[in-house]
Amino acid sequence: MSYTLTATVTAPFAETVTQVREALSAQGFGVLTEIDMAATLQTKIGAEIEPYLVLGACNPPLAHRALQADRSVGALLPCNVVVRDLGDGSTAVEAVDPHAMMSVADSPELKAVADDAAGRLRTALGSLS
Repeated sequence: MSYTLTATVTAPFAETVTQVREALSAQGFGVLTEIDMAATLQTKIGAEIEPYLVLGACNPPLAHRALQADRSVGALLPCNVVVRDLGDGSTAVEAVDPHAMMSVADSPELKAVADDAAGRLRTALGSLS
């Protein structure tokens, strides 16, 4: 089972980050957290990697529905979306598949939330150019 929904964008990293934020917003997601993995790894351990950003995306109505079904599900939130430079003028965008995240819980309510979230993330990734 794959655990990400993936798109490859023929655009530079910074431009793709902007597109991803706009695409997520259009689907009701806000970005709550942002981790610059390249800067963090450089600072903490001196490691160098390509530009690599982790966005913690949240759709409040979906998060509320999930929490109503299971208060412990907060440990699986928010939905992480990775934007990483492929080094050839293109950028990979990978969102955690909500079905993979919710597969640890045996709940029809959480499956319905995962279905909704996955559809929205697929739409967001599909809108990237």
